[in-house]
Amino acid sequence: MPAAHSIALAASCLLLATPASAAVTVEKTENGAAVKVDGQLFTEYRTRSGNKPVLWPIVAPGGKRVTRGYPIEPQPGETNDHRHQRGLWFTHGEVNGVMFWSEEQGSGEIRHREFTRLEGGDTGMIVARNDWLAPDGKRVCSEEQTFQFSGDDKSRTIDATLKLNASDGELKFGDNKEGSFGLRVADTIRVDSRQGGQIITSEGATNENAWGRPANWVDYHGTVDGEVFGVAILDHPSNPSHPVRWHVRPYGLFAANPFTRKAFDPAQVPAAITVPPGGSITFKYQVIVHPGDEQEAGIAQRYEEFAK
Repeated sequence: MPAAHSIALAASCLLLATPASAAVTVEKTENGAAVKVDGQLFTEYRTRSGNKPVLWPIVAPGGKRVTRGYPIEPQPGETNDHRHQRGLWFTHGEVNGVMFWSEEQGSGEIRHREFTRLEGGDTGMIVARNDWLAPDGKRVCSEEQTFQFSGDDKSRTIDATLKLNASDGELKFGDNKEGSFGLRVADTIRVDSRQGGQIITSEGATNENAWGRPANWVDYHGTVDGEVFGVAILDHPSNPSHPVRWHVRPYGLFAANPFTRKAFDPAQVPAAITVPPGGSITFKYQVIVHPGDEQEAGIAQRYEEFAK
């Protein structure tokens, strides 16, 4: 076979082996904005759920939901603990002394102000501006959330860039375990369901041993309607406190917390972060929804690509 023909054939085979990217649409809805991949719902940016904006549900290819329904749309037999753990969110337990993580009386509120971009195409884009408000209504800081959405016939990806602005004075993020970039997995995925669920970190820590440990990424996978699906969260090397410590639990909570060391390990120096007036702090994460476990999904390789 001529060399040129061999090269062309090899290239053709590579294209066939690589899943083609799908068309992404972003449409305004009564709740906020819905993201669809080739016409299938991927997620919806809900401008208010509880005391904050959230992405809910998170849906894998084929319509499998990898996030818990409660408390937004409870399912029969589903757990009903921690009602503040809704879909995918970004909050923290102590910002200038205000609790934003929970929905208990006296907690703060993250109020959606506006969308500045809603775009579809080969990738989808949502850019939203929010205000973090103390219980008395005074603004603690402003925020810009940028989410980029993509997918193919096998997986879905969310690239998140979260920028907090010290627009109203100095910002102090306390060393508090209740944070920050979090997701509540579907009940059948969680380790405690005993249906094959597993937590694994880039450093090899698993399940209960993953809590509070630093890692470049964590994968949480288990069973959804008889098939194995997982969610991985990747921490970008440019993030403050990288590699981040993980507030991840067998009961289904899955969160990266860049503001905490001592709350996880009393031997550590506190990781409290202060942003001067007029300054800002930015975090970048990638969320991958995939079939199979972390090895089948190539999460270690995906992290290397993301880190570049």
